[in-house]
Amino acid sequence: MISSRRRLALVTPLLALIAFIAPGLSAGTMAPDAPQPILVLKGHTRDLANAAFSPDGKRVVTASSDGTARVWDAATGAVLATLSGHEEAVRSAAFSPDGTRVVTASRDGSARIWDAATGVEQVKLAGHAGMLEYAAWSPDGTRVVTASRDKRGTVWDAATGKVIAELEGHKSPVMRAAFSPDGSRIVTASTDKTARVWDAATGAPVATLEGHQRMVLGATFSPDGTRVATAGSDETAAIWDAKTGTRLATLTGHERGVLHIVFSPDGSTILTTSSDRTGRIWDAKTGALLHTLPGHGRPVMSGAFSPDGKLAVTASHDKNARIWNVATGALLATLPTDGSEVQTAVFSPDGTRLLTATFDGVARIWDVSAYKPR
Repeated sequence: MISSRRRLALVTPLLALIAFIAPGLSAGTMAPDAPQPILVLKGHTRDLANAAFSPDGKRVVTASSDGTARVWDAATGAVLATLSGHEEAVRSAAFSPDGTRVVTASRDGSARIWDAATGVEQVKLAGHAGMLEYAAWSPDGTRVVTASRDKRGTVWDAATGKVIAELEGHKSPVMRAAFSPDGSRIVTASTDKTARVWDAATGAPVATLEGHQRMVLGATFSPDGTRVATAGSDETAAIWDAKTGTRLATLTGHERGVLHIVFSPDGSTILTTSSDRTGRIWDAKTGALLHTLPGHGRPVMSGAFSPDGKLAVTASHDKNARIWNVATGALLATLPTDGSEVQTAVFSPDGTRLLTATFDGVARIWDVSAYKPR
């Protein structure tokens, strides 16, 4: 048998090695080897603003400050199309619900709709007097809503490029806009400290969500469309009745501004990310804090749930993305991105892969199938 003294002599160097390689990890929480991406998508010459999978998970689209978006094969990493035409940075890019088109929003003041297979521009959505921050599809793919620094949102016909409705009333730039799940309403988030709900067909105001003390950086509908969640730079998030604008819950606990907010696919929980270097998971009905997701060393820019709601990912400027167990709040994996700040991270539609977009202009695809809770 090995004596206690001998056992300590054997264990102590191992603990020292763990501390050297991964400070902050104890022997009981020793992490597995760092995961490596299965594909690295290189070609952009400036930082990426966002990236997204196609609805079937076979392609990826990236939006870059180099003025282009690109469509990639998610299995091989090959560039399928380069979407060139914007005169300034592209702030967002997203596939249409059927995957045949891509909409981009640019700081040149325009949004554009492209053929996802050929990269040919189909429609130019022009008319805003300021830079665009975001563009989103309606659930049926017939319309697009844009969010602009000219203090407006605009609803467009995706086939003709004609304006359907102007969303006017904000007093400062509109940072985000999103359709409700049934496509009948739109929510906008503005630096004027409010979010607003609008009739998507007429542009008529439905509700003004007032109460944040600083800028509202994000807003999204719950999956059933009955609630709206907002992210405020006043260190709070909030849940609202989407019809009346009544505040249902205030999510307090972050120590700096909330940068991003998203509902889980079943609407039962909410994920927030913050400049305070954490993510947090909340009960979407009561607003109760369920888990704090610590460990990032810089602001956490965005986050997402897996399609089954069992995993969450956080993307940080500390140059890592992290995968978490939603039920327990446990850290499952840290994905290092070779020394570049992570802007966004999203799961594939089947939940087996993760896509990260970073400041070095590179997107990476990771196999995360091993982390799904049994």
